[in-house]
Amino acid sequence: WDIDGNKYIDYIGSWGPAIAGHAHDEVLDSLRETLVKGTSFGAPGPLENILAKKVIEAVPSVEMVRFTSSGTEACMGMLRLVRAFTKRDAVIKFDGCYHGHADSFLVQAGSGVATLGLPDSPGVPREATKTTLVATYNDLASVEALLRSQDCAAVILEPVVGNSGFIAPTKEFLEGLRALTTKYGALLVFDEVMTGFRVAYGGAQEYFGVTPDLTTLGKVIGGGLPVGAYGGRKEIMEMVAPSGPMYQAGTLSGNPLAMAAGIKTLEILQRPGSYEHLNKVTARLTEGILAAGREAGHAVCGGHVGGMFGFFFCEGPVNNFADAAKSDAKKFAKWHRMMLERGVYLAPSRYEAGFTSLAHADEDIEKTIAIAREVMKLL
Repeated sequence: WDIDGNKYIDYIGSWGPAIAGHAHDEVLDSLRETLVKGTSFGAPGPLENILAKKVIEAVPSVEMVRFTSSGTEACMGMLRLVRAFTKRDAVIKFDGCYHGHADSFLVQAGSGVATLGLPDSPGVPREATKTTLVATYNDLASVEALLRSQDCAAVILEPVVGNSGFIAPTKEFLEGLRALTTKYGALLVFDEVMTGFRVAYGGAQEYFGVTPDLTTLGKVIGGGLPVGAYGGRKEIMEMVAPSGPMYQAGTLSGNPLAMAAGIKTLEILQRPGSYEHLNKVTARLTEGILAAGREAGHAVCGGHVGGMFGFFFCEGPVNNFADAAKSDAKKFAKWHRMMLERGVYLAPSRYEAGFTSLAHADEDIEKTIAIAREVMKLL
């Protein structure tokens, strides 16, 4: 519901964290139980250890993990770590991939940067981005050309893009990145802030069977509270203070409220049928919307992985940001407004993915598809 009392079916879910639905009773009970003991101590606590162990057990690449208070902060720590470990400065990212608002990453970034048409961001010194190289998603040749041109610390990517709209990788692309980074002595980093515990319990790396060296996490692991994390191979993570010389810290990192909400959310996700439900409702939703568009004569393409989906008004396929940028922005804007007016809350940009949750029932999906059919005929 919004401030005016309008009711919506929500496919944003706080941009991904609300995978169990909003204000889940068990998550709220866990928070209340934790709240009376204190909200922050600035020191390690037992809940931090419990959630850390759950992350390590679930995510194939993670042998040690450090919590932060946001996905941006996790990516900042990761960036410093890859440079400290490799003793190299340059990193490769991909056009349209978003890794938070740290200076070094605001180069051809997706998400709001792309939505608002910002070339980069004012206030970012040229020197802050001169070691950030940009490759084309799903294009291994563009990556190898950069790796060959200079020594790089890491190749960093969203293993399923959610910040240029929904763009899936080919498995060959991910496997190729694993081989190329190994060949050139760079680290492979999956930014799973969005995909972690959403496309599969072990993230995109479990789903596609490709294991990076480091992983960043956020969103779902905080159960709706501010959180982030970065983790990976033990020999790399031992560079982080106090085990090693690379400094990173945060007063509220690993705070008990975020940890409690995260633990309960992961417990819910581990229950039988959770990911089967996410896959089922997301597949039905995506197929229904695409069919509605095609029946009405529109060029439309899209897809889903786990509880994450998206589509574009174009023939497709969309393999990278340049392809996404060719889709019909005006038609998307009109479509979004008309869906919203009829009670369906979708991401207000063609450059953002959508999200389902365990709270979405079959009737929500069918109602959404019926509304989509009506709107597609009116576009």
